[in-house]
Amino acid sequence: MDSYLIQVTGHGDHAPVLDVNLKNTGNIISPGKVKGRKPRWAVRASEMSKKTFNPVRAIVDSMKVEPNPKKAMISLSLGDPTVFGNLPTNDEVTRAVKEVLDSGQYNGYAPSVGYQSCREAVAAYYNCPEAPLKAQDVILTSGCSQAIELALAVLANPGQNILVPRPGFSLYKTLALSMGIEVKLYNLLPDKAWEIDLEHLESLVDEKTACLIVNNPSNPCGSVFSKSHLQEILAVASRQCVPILADEIYGDMVFADCKYEPIATLSTNVPILSCGGLAKRWLVPGWRMGWILIHDRRDILGNEIRDGLVRLSQRILGPCTIVQGALERILHRTPPEFYHNTLSILKSNADLCYAALAAIPGLQPVRPAGAMYLMVEIEMEHFPEFENDVEFTERLISEQSVFCLPATCFEYPNFFRVVITVPEEMILEACGRIQEFCEMHYQGAEGAQDLECDK
Repeated sequence: MDSYLIQVTGHGDHAPVLDVNLKNTGNIISPGKVKGRKPRWAVRASEMSKKTFNPVRAIVDSMKVEPNPKKAMISLSLGDPTVFGNLPTNDEVTRAVKEVLDSGQYNGYAPSVGYQSCREAVAAYYNCPEAPLKAQDVILTSGCSQAIELALAVLANPGQNILVPRPGFSLYKTLALSMGIEVKLYNLLPDKAWEIDLEHLESLVDEKTACLIVNNPSNPCGSVFSKSHLQEILAVASRQCVPILADEIYGDMVFADCKYEPIATLSTNVPILSCGGLAKRWLVPGWRMGWILIHDRRDILGNEIRDGLVRLSQRILGPCTIVQGALERILHRTPPEFYHNTLSILKSNADLCYAALAAIPGLQPVRPAGAMYLMVEIEMEHFPEFENDVEFTERLISEQSVFCLPATCFEYPNFFRVVITVPEEMILEACGRIQEFCEMHYQGAEGAQDLECDK
């Protein structure tokens, strides 16, 4: 008679593993000699990995160009406010983390959705009568990017579609395609301060539409939607019964002459998953602390979406516990003047950059109202030697050592994006070089026509 030994192993937080030893009297069944199978190496990348595509990396990595060795490189491409050291976080923020680290109380695992006390702190910070929040409405995540990923994963199935702004943050498409979710791009209008083309947006909705992404304030546009425009967006979502994924990582990062309205404060019936985090307003993107705020006062999402978010959060067992431990103090003790000073610098840089670029023939910047970016239209008819924005920005690097992202990265050709977090002297130097570049290559109407005929 054959005998079998089944051993259960495992300890702590790990699931038990069944070790099965198949023993036959006088024979040991060898796994390497399973009948009908010829062992061979067949390791292949998963379909999900093959579908994962980052447009920014694909375009930037293909730009095989060397900067001008006679000029120091100025990068206006990376949306990281910490790069140049001119925008440090507040001392209160770093002190909070140091004290938590020294306490030794936050070195273990936390619940996958975050510590209850930390969820309460976030809920208290964003709670308001127009959009009430409790701890159970908060899911802590590893940065805002993971918040967006979880929100997409819980709302959409493979084969469904989501509505994404154009121009828009490239991560939305990267995440969606990796999950087998179709992306439909709705247009923003540069001549209306990047408001949404509402008619175009609504025309894209069909029976497979899972959610609408609204990014406000905007990356890459630096735009901030008015209260009335947000209400118009909500009206479309309400008519079409489409939930909103609100990317509000730049929430409250608006200039003094503008007001930020969290979209959830303007609606009682449209369910909204608002994604945010510490990265931008507190200037600590590398700390990877984000959150999802669940606004669902009509209980349209029910328990299913909430339970789904909890289950999805269990895939990585929650965000950094050290930053969680400091979260209440960061949110509630950061002095108001820190936010004010950051915005003053950004506003000053935005004004300098806009004024300098607006004076250059062939360029049409769109004035930003918040966030950390400015979009610039290239009047390509005046630069006929360049096929598109990618060629324009490549030559800008090789001739002037100034790196701006071509807006093809954001599905919006013949524009480029400028990051305005760099020191003021760099902004001025970069704009001066851009002016020199444009003057070198600009062709008036007659010159451009002659060059086209020569081709």
